[in-house]
Amino acid sequence: MNVDPTTLQGNWHYPTEVRFGPGRIGELADACRELGMARPLLVTDPGLSRFQMVADVLSANEAGGLPTTVFSGIRANPVAANISDGVDSYRAGACDGVIAFGGGSALDAGKAVALMVGQSRPIQDFEDREDWSERVHAPGMAPVVAVPTTAGTGSEVGRASVIGDPETRTKKIIFHPNMLPERVICDPELTLGLPAHLTAATGMDALAHCLEAFCAPGFHPMADGIALEGMRLIHRWLPKAVADGTNLTGRAHMMAAAAMGATAFQKGLGAIHALSHPIGAVFDTHHGLTNAVLMPYVLNFNRPAIEDRMVRLGRYLGLAQASYDTVRDWILRLRDEIGIPNTLAEIGVASDRVEEIAELALADPSVAGNPLQLDEDGFRRLLREAMEG
Repeated sequence: MNVDPTTLQGNWHYPTEVRFGPGRIGELADACRELGMARPLLVTDPGLSRFQMVADVLSANEAGGLPTTVFSGIRANPVAANISDGVDSYRAGACDGVIAFGGGSALDAGKAVALMVGQSRPIQDFEDREDWSERVHAPGMAPVVAVPTTAGTGSEVGRASVIGDPETRTKKIIFHPNMLPERVICDPELTLGLPAHLTAATGMDALAHCLEAFCAPGFHPMADGIALEGMRLIHRWLPKAVADGTNLTGRAHMMAAAAMGATAFQKGLGAIHALSHPIGAVFDTHHGLTNAVLMPYVLNFNRPAIEDRMVRLGRYLGLAQASYDTVRDWILRLRDEIGIPNTLAEIGVASDRVEEIAELALADPSVAGNPLQLDEDGFRRLLREAMEG
């Protein structure tokens, strides 16, 4: 059944106000003004800052009486120094709000800059631990409009940012409820130029979020339902979006699935992310690609605790048989079809750091949502399996 992508329009208020559909980027200036912005700071990554879409946004804002400063000094895996530089740019431009524009790195950095413009403590003091979010001076936070240009992290609907700490070679989850952007513009036309390999990696990131949320223990039927539908959309549309980057219908459904994954993982994540965070911090790997490589190995480890859930997932996806094996085989086929490597070694992860990564993974907060308990020996075993294939 062919779907006219122009019919994929909506105004959503869960978990925040989301303006979804092709062409909605034209509403950016209005969204900024609704939040009281007169001089926003647009936070994006260095590569995207050179794209025509950014120039178009700047021109449209200028024409709408909304002069916009650009900050693009962030790494693929943002670190605390990038956020400090962004705060300096915000203050130098006398800005009064943030447009977080780009993929997960830009969205996380933009939200973190908006948090830090009103704080006197270092960013590490707001890690997602105990009651540390209560340290935030919430009235000092800047408003945020989030504009994703990839379909993966779903950071546009998240209350946290993942920021690297080069000294400890770790990633910290920085959290406050008010980090959730007040306005989101999801325009799938902004993803049309995304190369196939990035479409694949970011799409698998969305799958990892949905899959781990669905498998996480605990009762959260809303998250389970959102995760299931997100995986159904990915099952149907990710191969099409990778094969044909101009397929706007596929791009739209993948952008929705990404936001659904980030909404669902309020329930929890698991060992995929517990491993991916330190691997990314140590080796600077792409987060979505790292998740994609790790996925079947973690799935196998968790099999005793998730077989019933995989039956439900298989039924919902419409697989020929609903079982753990058919779901695992679907994931393996999908990875092969869209060009995901099979081992960590293929993405530059060295085997001599297994002990370090295992120790860091055990300390990562995502491990609390894994269906089966893990210790360092378990993480070492997972890493070796993912290294060797």
